[in-house]
Amino acid sequence: MTSSTMTPLVTVSWLHDHLHDDNLIILDASIGDFRHASEKIPGALAMDIDGEFSDHSTDVPHTMISAEAFQELARALGVTDDSTIVIYDTQGMFSAARGWWMWKSMGCTTVAVLDGGFPTWKAAGLPTTSGAPRTEREDGTPEGTFHAQYHPEFFVSAQDVLAALKDDHTVVLDARSAGRFAGTDPEPREGLRSGHMSGAVNLPFTEVQQDGIMLSPDQLSALFDEKADGAPRTITSCGSGVTACVLALAATLAGREDIAVYDGSWSEWGRPGELPVVQ
Repeated sequence: MTSSTMTPLVTVSWLHDHLHDDNLIILDASIGDFRHASEKIPGALAMDIDGEFSDHSTDVPHTMISAEAFQELARALGVTDDSTIVIYDTQGMFSAARGWWMWKSMGCTTVAVLDGGFPTWKAAGLPTTSGAPRTEREDGTPEGTFHAQYHPEFFVSAQDVLAALKDDHTVVLDARSAGRFAGTDPEPREGLRSGHMSGAVNLPFTEVQQDGIMLSPDQLSALFDEKADGAPRTITSCGSGVTACVLALAATLAGREDIAVYDGSWSEWGRPGELPVVQ
């Protein structure tokens, strides 16, 4: 598959048909306890978003690493500039999109998310192997030659979001649940304020999918048209920069082009401080 034909989303049947392609790299981007699954898609390697694929020099979780660090990790996984990458997670459609967005920000055009993730793969009766995904390529597999070319416009800062909230040409979409957005449900991370950014629009990441399968492009286009109210630019946010990427994937499938993710998300914005919060 070439970059001109690679879609942001592939089905389990597509992946099964291409499972033995020489240039295919399958990555499991599960996070939290889901990283330790006892089954995997054959040949899957681990993209540890909680671990080495996160910048631990900051106390905000899941923030983007440098291009140099990303390139080193990509090559350790055996990725080349010609690789086709398919990313899944064991929850269905949760953290795989974060991995997809990171690869895209590094200039990779041949990367896709597995629609429905591991649950859909297993429900289809497709082959699995036991054990957690490996964290590096198999012994004897050549080191990759991937060249990272970082595109900083894929991510925005708190100051960028502050300006965007006052800009009629930008919609800021919050992927958290309605209760967390309204401030009626507590935040899962201690020390964070409850509520949302003034001017942000709630679009829970669960509403762009059904049973782990993304809605059709036409359905997503109608949904984003409603939420954006004519604004051509989209910034997505969530609790820690993970499910914001599900919205970025959905926006891409909907045909929107000017999309960015607020990397710090509520883990940064919700801290006690001067960033405005409303309920």
